[in-house]
Amino acid sequence: MLLRKYMSLVGIGSAQIDLILEKETYYPGETVKGDFQIKGGTIEQQLKRIECDLIRKDEILGKEEVIHTATILTSSKIQAEAVNQIPFAFTLPEEMDVSTETQLYRFTTRLFFTQGVASADQDAIKIVKPADGEVAEA
Repeated sequence: MLLRKYMSLVGIGSAQIDLILEKETYYPGETVKGDFQIKGGTIEQQLKRIECDLIRKDEILGKEEVIHTATILTSSKIQAEAVNQIPFAFTLPEEMDVSTETQLYRFTTRLFFTQGVASADQDAIKIVKPADGEVAEA
């Protein structure tokens, strides 16, 4: 048991987070919905917080910009090998540029523990312009 505890402190066998989105393509101003899925590792771990960044990457300039960060503070425990889900909803800014081959968007999600190495996940999304007369879902 002690070996598993030390292994989880360095990231081996620790809990993992995965942002599960309902779809991959969105309009500016639309609400992105899904769930944070947290899978317990080999031992029980004390959660500290979940952070989720919406990031825009400009491939030409080689720059990344954090558009928005959402933080969920928690003091809950994730049991070994348990699976927990937390609902996720985020409304995209109305003034977002559409995705192109050189302008990409993604959510980067991180799970932090009181002890141990953070777990991370990345999920690409595509921003498209609504067709004429089409109304974006809210």
